[in-house]
Amino acid sequence: MFRRADPLGGILEANYIEIMLQSLLKKKRLLEQIIELNKEQKLMLQDPNLDVDDFEQNMNRKGRIIDDVNLLDDGFEQLYVRVKEELNLHKDQYADQIRKMQDTIRELSALHVSIETQEQRNKVLVEQKFDTVRKQVKSVRNSQKVVKQYYDNMVKLNQAVPQYVDDKK
Repeated sequence: MFRRADPLGGILEANYIEIMLQSLLKKKRLLEQIIELNKEQKLMLQDPNLDVDDFEQNMNRKGRIIDDVNLLDDGFEQLYVRVKEELNLHKDQYADQIRKMQDTIRELSALHVSIETQEQRNKVLVEQKFDTVRKQVKSVRNSQKVVKQYYDNMVKLNQAVPQYVDDKK
């Protein structure tokens, strides 16, 4: 535990290292949620009947989680700045906590790599989905063009062409 004097003269007591470790563990849970959302995204993108609203909800959930991860990172960094000197001076005293944090950071790194891999795969699927949609739109436009030409031709056929009739015979 660290004791720091607050500006009002009181003593603040907190176990910043434990808070940092809890922050890392929470980040791990959030990254695992992102991995699950990426798996859902992959399934959605592979479905030929993609529900755009479901896909958007997935993206929004993932965005909120990423915001939470960024907040945790900022908070962790702020705490680390506070305890960095103390940790360096008393490494042996905090060896267990430091080792737990290092292990957790290694796990987080592996999760980051996994997420990046998933994101790259999903990006390819998104591009394929957009290509498919573009082709469908082009096909519909071509079909509409053919239908319009057919209609125009049919209108021309159904119109009576003025004919000259010779009544003298």
